[in-house]
Amino acid sequence: MDKDYGKQEAAFAELLEIMKTLRSRCPWDKKQTMESLRNLTVEEVYELGDAILRGDMEEVKKELGDILMHVVFYALIGQEKGAFDITDVLEEICEKLRYRHPHIYGEAVARDAGEVERNWERLKLKEKGRSHRVLEGVPATLPAMVKACRVQEKVSGVGFDWEKREDVWAKVKEEVGELEEEMRRGDARKMEEEFGDVFFALVNAARLYGVNPEDALEWTNRKFMRRFSHVEDRAEEQGRALTEMGLEEMERYWEEAKAKEN
Repeated sequence: MDKDYGKQEAAFAELLEIMKTLRSRCPWDKKQTMESLRNLTVEEVYELGDAILRGDMEEVKKELGDILMHVVFYALIGQEKGAFDITDVLEEICEKLRYRHPHIYGEAVARDAGEVERNWERLKLKEKGRSHRVLEGVPATLPAMVKACRVQEKVSGVGFDWEKREDVWAKVKEEVGELEEEMRRGDARKMEEEFGDVFFALVNAARLYGVNPEDALEWTNRKFMRRFSHVEDRAEEQGRALTEMGLEEMERYWEEAKAKEN
């Protein structure tokens, strides 16, 4: 057994004890429900994602602690309801991980990560029975881009995917062409639909090339904001408002920011 297990178990036991105390004695913790915690949990996950993108390991550590606290909190509420406790949560995930990794805990062979993912989805469907649909497990409340990525991953897991990843670019070009056609016609509803098709095709391309589209767009958001902030700084240095600058001048400062980055 790993020599750190004892230390880890003690730390986890301390968290369980603290959460039990807070649940019984703190007015705020006592009144919480799964429903009231839900949005807070979503916020914590986004904060973790932000820390990961920034590469801030200290913040990643803190946010993981917040999420672990939420997991324990939900388990306490589940125990109060007589539905499950933290032991049930841990035992179930351990059982699932062993079952869905037959190339580690069984006789199956997986030659690469892609085969592991396909096996995972096939085993998941087998667990849920024949009546289960492939896309049933995709949460309706996921952000649209994350949902598109998850949908594509799931259908790929059962073989519905491009034979060669290069083939996806023909689909991207096709969707862009259809968008351009609808833009010429000026039908707002159709334009929205075709924009969605273009985004979906690009998400598919990103997935096939091992790029997380959500992260890619977030990096671009941050890059844009950083460069625009430089434009604002240059305006402030001159005691001018952005509205007093012409587009040509703003673009000059934009290129200046770009050059500094490079």
